[in-house]
Amino acid sequence: MPSVLAIAAHPDDIEFVMAGTMLQLARRGWDLHYMNVCDGSRGSTRLSETECATTRLGEAQQAAKVLGATFYGPVARDMEVLYLPEYYSKIAAVVRRSKASIVLTHSPVDYMEDHETVCRMAVTAAFMHAMPNFVTDPPEATYDEPVTVYHAQPHGNKTPMGDPVVPHFYVDTTDVIDQKFEALGCHESQRAWLDSSQKMDSYTETMRTIGREVGRMSGKFEFAEGWRRREHWGFCGPDDDPLRAALADISVAGHA
Repeated sequence: MPSVLAIAAHPDDIEFVMAGTMLQLARRGWDLHYMNVCDGSRGSTRLSETECATTRLGEAQQAAKVLGATFYGPVARDMEVLYLPEYYSKIAAVVRRSKASIVLTHSPVDYMEDHETVCRMAVTAAFMHAMPNFVTDPPEATYDEPVTVYHAQPHGNKTPMGDPVVPHFYVDTTDVIDQKFEALGCHESQRAWLDSSQKMDSYTETMRTIGREVGRMSGKFEFAEGWRRREHWGFCGPDDDPLRAALADISVAGHA
């Protein structure tokens, strides 16, 4: 069974911009793997740091269960994750354990630095999947199969400077939107926080709004997720594009 690994910064990031694609792969026999690098401990105005981390860990585990994915716990605290071997050696161990042929991660340029740092480390970890002279933490055996890295859309489909970001291709998530909604709903602490501050069910509705916007960008789908394939050097073959190949029947190319 081929496997896909989603590597994101915080609990709920996967659900927002990656989970629909993962669910479509699962329907086609792919094994799902799910990693939050940061613990979510700063994502509350009412819970203490420890309470928040504990709460959000449980919510993320439940969300991964809804998606049918193997869960890997965080290795850093929010806003303290840095591009250092102590962190990416742990992420590389997860890549090797999952034996992923597809790694999904954040946009290299996004609205907050946790996303950008985790993206960079996910790329490094994927690059080192077959590098025996790099010992992961904990040690995991290398594997030789190619790994292709794909970047999700940034928040708002724009760079922090407001420049639009157009995906290489779009994946239709319309028929899995309810399961994606259910997985996001597991993050009850975030729902409560935003509902309290904005007086509406803003959290889950924002996910639907984002999905609709990407769907409109596709020119074809009601809901969609957008992806950009990273260049192949050191990862896979020049023509490898396993995500688009696996979902060819429910994807369309992007337009610059």
